[in-house]
Amino acid sequence: MAPSLRYVIEFVADMDRAVGFYRDTLGFAVRFESSEWSEIETGEIVLALHPASNANPAGSIQLGFTVADLAAAHRNLTDRGVRFTRPPARAEFGGMLAEFIDSDGSRCSLAEESGS
Repeated sequence: MAPSLRYVIEFVADMDRAVGFYRDTLGFAVRFESSEWSEIETGEIVLALHPASNANPAGSIQLGFTVADLAAAHRNLTDRGVRFTRPPARAEFGGMLAEFIDSDGSRCSLAEESGS
């Protein structure tokens, strides 16, 4: 089964300002908020905000996909020529995560769906 696009990560220079913009100016509900990760309800796709860094400058975007079985998806996509820059491993948030490069060199994340 193909991965599902579940979230878009925007790297931001100022978390409070970014959350305020999406909440107060655009009127979206905030699902979760912290200094390192905030989630904005936008419908089926979550807008996740993460602090910018040298590797991810403010305003840059990363697509986040989910799959039911990360190990199987990793094997399948590797066999299809997808270049992973981070193999499946437990991430800081506690879930399983991998990262790959798309056809234009953009970083994408691939996470295992949590039980829902």
